[in-house]
Amino acid sequence: MSYVSKGTLCTVHPVMLRTSQQAFMWSATCGVGVAASPLSSIVCRTRPLSHPRCSPAQNAWGNVLLSAELEHGNGSRGKMTGKMCSPERGRGGFPSFPGLSTLGSANVLCFRWVRTLIAVSDARQRSMILEMLNPMHSNITSMVPEVMPVAAMPILLLVGFLLLIWNCESTASIPGPGYCLGIGPLISHGRFLWMGIGSACNYYNRTYGEFMRVWINGEETLIISKSSSMFHIMKHSHYISRFGSKPGLQCIGMHENGIIFNNNPDIWKAVRPFFMKALTGPGLVRMVAVCAQSIVRHLDRLEEVTNTSGNVDVLTLMRCIMLDTSNMLFLGIPLDETAIVRKIQGYFDAWQALIIKPNIFFKISWLYKKYEKPVKDLKDAIDNLVEEKRHKVCTAEKLEECMDFATELIFAEKRGELTRENVNQCVLEMLIAAPDTMSVTVYFMLFLIAEHPKVEEVIMKEIQTVIGERDIEIDDVQKLKVLENFIYESMRYQPVVDLVMRKALEDDVIDGYTVKKGTNIILNIGRMHRLEFFPKPNEFTLENFEKNVPYRYFQPFGFGPRSCAGKYIAMVMMKVVLVTLLRRFHVKTLQGRCVENIQKTNNLSTHPNETVDLPKMILTPRNSEKCFQY
Repeated sequence: MSYVSKGTLCTVHPVMLRTSQQAFMWSATCGVGVAASPLSSIVCRTRPLSHPRCSPAQNAWGNVLLSAELEHGNGSRGKMTGKMCSPERGRGGFPSFPGLSTLGSANVLCFRWVRTLIAVSDARQRSMILEMLNPMHSNITSMVPEVMPVAAMPILLLVGFLLLIWNCESTASIPGPGYCLGIGPLISHGRFLWMGIGSACNYYNRTYGEFMRVWINGEETLIISKSSSMFHIMKHSHYISRFGSKPGLQCIGMHENGIIFNNNPDIWKAVRPFFMKALTGPGLVRMVAVCAQSIVRHLDRLEEVTNTSGNVDVLTLMRCIMLDTSNMLFLGIPLDETAIVRKIQGYFDAWQALIIKPNIFFKISWLYKKYEKPVKDLKDAIDNLVEEKRHKVCTAEKLEECMDFATELIFAEKRGELTRENVNQCVLEMLIAAPDTMSVTVYFMLFLIAEHPKVEEVIMKEIQTVIGERDIEIDDVQKLKVLENFIYESMRYQPVVDLVMRKALEDDVIDGYTVKKGTNIILNIGRMHRLEFFPKPNEFTLENFEKNVPYRYFQPFGFGPRSCAGKYIAMVMMKVVLVTLLRRFHVKTLQGRCVENIQKTNNLSTHPNETVDLPKMILTPRNSEKCFQY
């Protein structure tokens, strides 16, 4: 360490005893010190022992230092010869080192300083020296050189803070990107907004493993694609809550309303029984005939969704069939299918755009206003339909004629169990669920059938064996095992809903990792289906379901207390749609078009990219002779 004072260079070696640091500071300040030559020789010279910038105690300590210096350096007191000292020979039998002052060995100095201190006759001077030697009374600022830049202290504090953050990150047990002073959460949230939720989850699981941690909206979020962890989360009741942006959920009407993204466990528990009653039991049995009739009506009007080239817009066809079936089962009010289908798509686009937006997004009106209109359009349409249903219920002569899902909710509202807003939201979610996800699922299935003619062949054989020429009935559904395996493999290979969002309501430990209360969780089910158990996970083949698959390895609808309420009716409806459609038409696609090269967006769910022209299909009628030739 070098110090410059009034043109005199003084070099002090940093390896010294703490009790000698005061003396070195005094030596550097007053000019009493030594300079190490580049040739490893040491020149000793003196300066006045009193300096105006030093305290009396520092000057007294300098006298002691000088006395010890002289005695150790030349073997006699009171003389300073300025003699060159050889580093090889050293002094007093101790070796000296290049860059070390003529003070020599620190241990020898301590002994000589104490002996010199005894020889000091001035009691006041001895008292001041002892005060400086006491570390409890020493002023730490006197150890800092006066020439240290003021800016160095903030830099040192910043470096120390960064090292502390780095050390904290290195001890984190769950893999994931670093926090890095808040930059990590901003980057991870930005990736979700940019790539979409599903695509970002796949990216992070590929990068950091099947159990990893990111941040969404500043909240710690786990992304899991490991079957054992998923099984643990799905089966426990303290993971029944979901997460999402509160302003976003409020905008689309799902905040503490409905069932899909209701994150209030108490309200969700009050609503779920109405859905379960409508989607199971008598409602499930009635659905078979209602759905089959709807398909027949829409296939008879196939020209409405067929262009001039003879290509059919199958996705729109499926959405109209699903909406019509849902309306007849759960609401029973005439509606404009085409208009409602368009509004449902606008609502869904707003839903997945707003679900994880940061709160600041909603402070800027021109950013989110474009999403308010499609949400308002659908909600207004559903509110009008529910209001018409209320009037119908009030004027009905026999309630049995109009008892359905919507009627049960209206009665619950009259009893004070549900709010008006919640009733309307529940009806909205019941009507949009099938057109939103199931229609896309069947759309992908028809492409897979067209792509794999041998699969179509075995399906048609089973339909002929089980059903024959009659209409499908509820008892036939369980017997269609090949068709069921095809549906399962389609949902595994090309899932639509491939992730589930949950929130931990209690502290827990999952596969050895500590999960704190309030942690967000995304279950990457689609990725798990391609990682574990299946013999050919990256191929579409019915061989993947030839043997029974343990349900912990295949969860297209989830399980446990917050599993999909419509999983049973969805399976039955898909079987009815495929049987009824395939018995009348043979499906083909344009050359080279398959499900793999359809442009898709993987956000809240996987959908075809409808901003570009969607691939159409060709439905060729089967005659009665060819229909069951397989």
